[in-house]
Amino acid sequence: MVDFSQGIAFALISLAMVLTPGPNMIYLISRSVSQGKSAGLISLAGVATGFVFYMLCASLGVTALLMAVPYAYDTLRIAGALYLLWLAWNALRSNARPIFSLTALHQDSALKLFTMGCVTNLLNPKIAVMYLSLLPQFIQPHHGSVLAQSLQLGLIQIFISVLINGVIVFSAGTLAHFLQQKPFWAQIQKWLMGTVLAALAIRILLESRR
Repeated sequence: MVDFSQGIAFALISLAMVLTPGPNMIYLISRSVSQGKSAGLISLAGVATGFVFYMLCASLGVTALLMAVPYAYDTLRIAGALYLLWLAWNALRSNARPIFSLTALHQDSALKLFTMGCVTNLLNPKIAVMYLSLLPQFIQPHHGSVLAQSLQLGLIQIFISVLINGVIVFSAGTLAHFLQQKPFWAQIQKWLMGTVLAALAIRILLESRR
């Protein structure tokens, strides 16, 4: 059983991480704005599935193996960086719509929404790093099964992520209306998001395997 104080500390860190803008947030907002809350929730289910995958990998030790095999990690790292660069390009190109644009986009099927949400999460190598480097710090072997503690901490992270992202899905439309009425802030959002995504991609590409 995870110690209460350790659980609270891990929950606070998870909260800080989910509030940091990233590919998951961008995807959920864009789907919610363009296709409605139902599409946003389906996409969120896909994102949550990606978290479950990484949680199980970390708990069973597979993530450690992934990090120990250079080609496996590098493939994931490069794929994630290229995906971030693609998102940055779409945000910064002159004719690009803001990610909060209310203009109708192509109506994707539920299966595609779910799959894209899952892939968006899986292509972020930082999630694997988070579970490998952060989770073990909150596990205390003398408190019981290490596997059980890993699963408990993973479920805490997933619960917080789903809760916060759910709020984002339901408030995306309101935020979009605000940015449409304030074009200046929409432009700042566009350049800030594109720059952050490009910087993250470059940082990932320049990082050596740990």
